[in-house]
Amino acid sequence: MPEYSNYQKDVIKRYYDNRDSIDQQRLSELCTNLFLTEGKKKQKLWEKAQEIMERLNVPPTRIDHVLKSADPAILAEVVKDLESGAIR
Repeated sequence: MPEYSNYQKDVIKRYYDNRDSIDQQRLSELCTNLFLTEGKKKQKLWEKAQEIMERLNVPPTRIDHVLKSADPAILAEVVKDLESGAIR
């Protein structure tokens, strides 16, 4: 296990303290990218969106619905609900 300096420990701690807001921002960016992307890259973006939604504790039924529809507009609704606090 590497030894971290106090500064590095603080940076790591702040990252994990703000992980939810970082994930929300990343999911929002993924939503935008899904509107613009085609082909194989689109599938990878959907997989990443699934990972992030799971970390953000989006209900599994909602995740399944979003992934089955593969519609970025429905994912945008999830992002909107996360930002408004409807999903917590």
